Parts: sequence; structure tokens; C-alpha cells
Amino acid sequence: MTFKSILRAANQWFFNTPERALDQAYKAALMIKAIEDEHFKGKKISRHSGEYSDSVISYFDSEVKNYLKTIKIRLAEFKSSRSVFLNSDTKRLDKRRINSNNSSQGFPLDNEQQSIIIEKLDFVDTILKRYSEPEHSVKSLVPLSQDQEKQIIQSSINQPVAADAKNEPKSLQRDVFSKDGVITDSDSISDKTGVLPRSILRTFNRLQQELDPKAEEEVVKNFRNSKLKTVISLKFILTLIIVPLLTHQIAKTFIVGPIVDHFRTDNQSGIFLNFELEEEAFRELERFEQELKFKGLIGLVPKISQEEIEEQLKEKAGELGQEFRDRGNDAIKNVFADLLSLVGFVLVIATNKQEIVILKSFIDDLIYGLSDSAKAFIIILFTDIFVGFHSPHGWEVILSGISRHLGLPENHDFIFLFIATFPVILDSVFKYWIFRYLNRVSPSAVATYRNMNE
Repeated sequence: MTFKSILRAANQWFFNTPERALDQAYKAALMIKAIEDEHFKGKKISRHSGEYSDSVISYFDSEVKNYLKTIKIRLAEFKSSRSVFLNSDTKRLDKRRINSNNSSQGFPLDNEQQSIIIEKLDFVDTILKRYSEPEHSVKSLVPLSQDQEKQIIQSSINQPVAADAKNEPKSLQRDVFSKDGVITDSDSISDKTGVLPRSILRTFNRLQQELDPKAEEEVVKNFRNSKLKTVISLKFILTLIIVPLLTHQIAKTFIVGPIVDHFRTDNQSGIFLNFELEEEAFRELERFEQELKFKGLIGLVPKISQEEIEEQLKEKAGELGQEFRDRGNDAIKNVFADLLSLVGFVLVIATNKQEIVILKSFIDDLIYGLSDSAKAFIIILFTDIFVGFHSPHGWEVILSGISRHLGLPENHDFIFLFIATFPVILDSVFKYWIFRYLNRVSPSAVATYRNMNE
């Protein structure tokens, strides 16, 4: 890589600083809004808005503080970098715009881009105003519990956006407490009109942080917290998978199985659960009879009389009767075992609310850590599988398998109606989610998705 290309890449990264800072502040505000909508019914995050334990409320408290801190830091970075561009580099930006074929990065924005910036700033200001009260800025939502092991993990979980805030220089962290207990921005006139540009001061402060003897300890602490969060999340995912499977097998083998076998004896119960199993048994018996006659006609087996054929057919019918009776018993066992597995799954969810919060944070880290192309690839993969052109065949196989598992007749009218409606509804939900949520969180991912989908 030549020096010119390195310099060009550095300049491009520098010109993208306002947009990048605003996007990170906007994502942090969205994360606060998502917590409000999901756990507090759209209200302000507080112990009065949700029915959670003290440890869970404390976790939300630490999350909100991290996001608010990130928003303030990124907004300060956005304002300072925008002022540098507008006041000092107008001529150079115009020259670069001509040389780069009207590239829009770092140059005067059109009306659409300005409206997006205004919308993001308005949303961020709304979140900041909501949490500028003393309840959230000075005190925790509830007193922290030092006796719980998971409290340490929950209070130190950092989202990707908040993790960026920790790496910011201390010169940008200018939140102080006012007399009323409200966190305010203490940027004075001397801070705004310093002798040296803020970028140079931030560079020195970043070097100072990196040379700090405690910096390594902080990195190790963050790594351990991230590791603990990953371990807890993976264990909980395995629990969600293993507990229902073990419940199904144990219930089917030791509880439901003996009861069903006791009541469905060979002489007191019917052989077939539905007419489709009956037709399948008749087809197999007819095929066996035709196979015997065919082998006798071509000389593969010695010619047998009609009485011998009847005797073999009688023996084959007994085998088929036992086979389809066992299949019916197995289907009945599956119904009750599946219900018990569902109960076990619900109990795991109900008794591990803290693990659910940690798992959600872990999933958010994974999703926000993906690149735009990876997000677009996953969306296209899921939409093509479940709502794509070839999805009806997959849904037909799934519904047929469920019917056989539960011993139900395959209602083809229901299957065709399901295939004609459910994928359409699912496709509408995907499109609405992309338009309503993803388009605001990651517009570049939506653009990549549209380009890949064309």
C-alpha cells in the first residue's frame, strides 16, 4: 500500500467522523428505546415501570448509564468535527468533491441527508431529555446487591456502542453534577475556543490513556466480563435445548410410554389411528402379494399354490398390524411427551429471567458486530428459505413430518391453505421490520441488502 493510498484512507476516515459519531449516538439511543419498549412497556426505565428484581433493575441502570455516556461523548465528537469541517476545510472539500466524482462523504449534504441527520438528532435529544432527571443521573435505580455473583456480571456488561465510549479520551467526558443533582454538560467557553484544536488534544489524551499503568488491568477486566457473559449465554442456550429434549425422552420412556402400552393392548385397541395409516398398510400388503406372484411367474422362486400365498399373506398382515399399532402408540406418546417438554421449556424461561437479559445482550453484541454485507446475507438467506420461491416445498415437508409425528392425518387442504397464507404474512413482517427498524438502525445494511437482492 502506497503512502498516497494510506493518506487517502486516513482522510476518508477523518471526513466520516461526524457521520460515524452521530450513528453511534443514535444506536445508543435506540438501545435505550428498545429496553423501554421490551421490558418497561415504552415507559421511562425505572423501578416503578417494571416488575423485576433488584439485580435486574440494577443491570438496566448500568446499561442506561453506559448508553447515556456514549450519547454525550459522540454528540460532542459530532459537533466538534462538524465545526472543523465547516470552518476550516471548505475549499479543500470542494476540490476533493470534484476529484472524487461528486462523492458525498464529508461534503455539503443534500436535503435527504440533512433530514436524516435532523431526525437522528431529534430522537437522541428526546432520549437525553427524558433521562436528565436526578433519578437517573445521580442515583441508581435500586441499591446494588453485593451478595449476588451475577450482579457483578450484569453491572459490567457493555454493549458494542458503550464499549466504544470507554476508549474515548477523558477530554470528551465532561459530565458534572449540578446543584440539583442533574448531570450537565460543563463545556465552558475556554473549552470551545482552545488554543490548540481538540483533535490534537484528544490524540495526546489517548496516548496518555494507553500509557496508563492501569490500562492493561481495565482491558483484562473487560475481557473477563465479556467471557463470563459469553459462557452464561452459551450455557443458557444449551439448557433451552437439552432440557426439553431430556424431558421428552424421559417422559416418553418412563411415564407416558408404560401408561399408553397398558391401555392400548393388542386385543382392546384399534390398529390404525387414521385412514391414511390404514391405506398405507393396505398398499404394502397388496404390493407383497403382487411381489409373490411376480417372482413365481418368472421362476425366481418355486411355484407356490394359492393356499401357500394366503398363508404368507396372513403372516405378513399380522406383521403389518403390529407395526402400525406400534406407530399409533408412538404417536400418542409423542403428543403427551411434547406437552411435557413444552412445560419444561416454559419453566426454564420463567426461572431464568436474569439469564435471558444476559443472553439478549450477548445476541445484540453478535448482531451489531456483523458487517453490513453479513447482515444482508443473513436476511436474504432467511427470507429465501421461509418465504422464497422454493419455500412451499419445505413447508409441505415440515407439516407432513409434524402430522406423522403426532399421528394426525395429512389434511392437504389445510397444508395448501397454510402455504398460501403464512409465507405471505411472514414476508410482510420481514419487510415491515426492515423498513421500520433496520432502516433506522443501519441504513447502510439496508442499502447492501437491496443491492444484493437485485
